[in-house]
Amino acid sequence: MLPIADSFEHVHRGCEIRYGRGRIAGLGEWLGDRGLDAALVVCGSNTGANDDLMDPVREGLGRRFAGVFDGTAPAKRVGAAYDLLDARAEVGADVLVAVGGGASLDVARQATLLAADGRDLGELRADAEAGPDALGELAPGTDPDLPVVVVPTTFAGADVSAGGSLEVVPADESPTGQPVTVSGSGAWPVADVADPALFETTPRSVLAGSGMNGFNKGIETPYARDASPVSDAAAVHGLRLLSDALPRVAGDRPGGEDATDRAVVGSLLVQLDRKISVIHAFGHGFARRYDVQQGAIHAVVAPHALAYLFDEADASRRALAAGLGVPTDGRDDAAIAEDVVEAVAEVRDALDVPARLRDLPETDEDDLPAIAEFVAADPPMERAPSGLDATPEAVLGVLRAAW
Repeated sequence: MLPIADSFEHVHRGCEIRYGRGRIAGLGEWLGDRGLDAALVVCGSNTGANDDLMDPVREGLGRRFAGVFDGTAPAKRVGAAYDLLDARAEVGADVLVAVGGGASLDVARQATLLAADGRDLGELRADAEAGPDALGELAPGTDPDLPVVVVPTTFAGADVSAGGSLEVVPADESPTGQPVTVSGSGAWPVADVADPALFETTPRSVLAGSGMNGFNKGIETPYARDASPVSDAAAVHGLRLLSDALPRVAGDRPGGEDATDRAVVGSLLVQLDRKISVIHAFGHGFARRYDVQQGAIHAVVAPHALAYLFDEADASRRALAAGLGVPTDGRDDAAIAEDVVEAVAEVRDALDVPARLRDLPETDEDDLPAIAEFVAADPPMERAPSGLDATPEAVLGVLRAAW
């Protein structure tokens, strides 16, 4: 396997990726070089209470540390983003430093768009109740004035992204029975500090769920209908790193610093030109019904979704085989597909994640037909391999196999 550098910088769509052990120590100097003087750290309450993580962040910011807002939560409600903006105004922060998993990173990015959008919480809720056309996106076409630096500590791959929807109306208050969310697409981070030492402060159980989320981004990219040789190259090499490292970092195999380093680089690679597709559509379908961690759904569904795809299309099985270490020379397509599915299941089974839908406390078998409808209509399905007709009936078959 190709070696990885001890540290590197790479600019991706305006975001400077700063990888390496101990890179957090230079964050304050980096901000100062860009005229940024007061950083508000954004995180959840568990992260904020983790001194092994927060001490290096505070020390790295030095005199530019302006305080901590620890009010993010996995539900990613829009009220938390407004609270964040109030906290930012109180301390006079000119940059947000989002630390932790996808929820904190998403809330920080979308908060910058809320500030640019101009609507208050009451106006946003009124627009949400009036319908999608009234709600629209947050600050379309706007370049936010408030920059965000992301400091990921999980493998979900939410750092090099502008996405992340916020819940405006919860499901129990929505006339459709589904939560109403809002997001914008103009909130790229200015920097991504990918420091493997910080990942080592995250509990293995959290790394396992987030690992399956990131791992499946690498699986989905090669079979997406808009994949390219460039996106394939990043995804396949990322899979090489993750398939070896995740079971050693977040699973039941011997690990070490080298494994963490490889997992962090792998999680970066699979998201650089990611093409989320069928597996993420399954995750979104469950999220519309339950408050469930996406990595858990992806862990259960991925092998079954791949088996379904390979029955219907080529789905770039040889590219995936290259990333997962499956031999291809002299072998037919059916044998390769079978081994790719098995390789994905082996990574999943090495982690402390569920293997059946029935093992998730949130799930109810009677809900599967409705979830199948959500999955079949989910926007990422538009990236499914050409020729795939993912009907609700076909999706329901995958769900029943995963049950």
